[in-house]
Amino acid sequence: MDTISENRSFGGVQGVYRHHSDSCGCPMTFGLYLPPRAATAPVPVLWYLSGLTCTHENAMVKAAAQQHAARAGIALVFPDTSPRGEDVADDEAYDLGQGAGFYVNATQAPWAPHFRMWDYVAEELPRLLDNAFMIDPDRQAITGHSMGGHGALTLAMNLPGRFASVSAFAPIAHPTQSDWGRKQLGAYLGDDESAWAAHDATLLMRESGFGGPVLVDQGNEDQFLDLLKPEALAEAMAARRQPGQFRMQKGYDHSYFFVSTFMGDHVAFHADALGLA
Repeated sequence: MDTISENRSFGGVQGVYRHHSDSCGCPMTFGLYLPPRAATAPVPVLWYLSGLTCTHENAMVKAAAQQHAARAGIALVFPDTSPRGEDVADDEAYDLGQGAGFYVNATQAPWAPHFRMWDYVAEELPRLLDNAFMIDPDRQAITGHSMGGHGALTLAMNLPGRFASVSAFAPIAHPTQSDWGRKQLGAYLGDDESAWAAHDATLLMRESGFGGPVLVDQGNEDQFLDLLKPEALAEAMAARRQPGQFRMQKGYDHSYFFVSTFMGDHVAFHADALGLA
């Protein structure tokens, strides 16, 4: 693993690292913030999964999360959103290919050799962090924005017991019924829609829900509401009587101005679930 940069931030260290990924078959870059407490003891970790077109850097720079994580004593992980490189398949559209991994393991050509973001986020990167940094693997939580909110919710519900809590900012909530989903799931997983269900937060919520608390924030002025389909997830949460909150935030759009506004709430929410509050 190579260290790209390390910068002091709120008493802790914001690092950027690159390593070869066996899952994705290419180099992968991620950001990791370690709070001051990590200098003396392993700390819980909050995963942040980013959205379409993003790299590890977007949330790391724009989400204003480090100050809250330093106060709570929690690490932040910012993975990339897809494999990258000249040998990695891509598409001219912004919402398919590099920058749009959708947190699935692709089974279809030309995506299958590299687009295994589920294995990367669920298995490979956690092992690397556990071996290389002062992380407590038994205390994890997960959040994300847009495509990353989709990833956070689906990982949390498919991996019971892994995460103490899950939250999302404007998630792609019902991808099997949205153009932000049907296109990508069809390309990566094939035409059999039964294979898509495990990657739809609304369907998973209806079927099994999540064993811990859930927090979802959605701006009511979000320019992508028709693609995100938040009402489907809200209805599924209510029908299951899922512990948690679905909050519609007046006047907010899909941007990182929205994310950064409520990031403190989300970090506090996860800190409480992890026993840090």
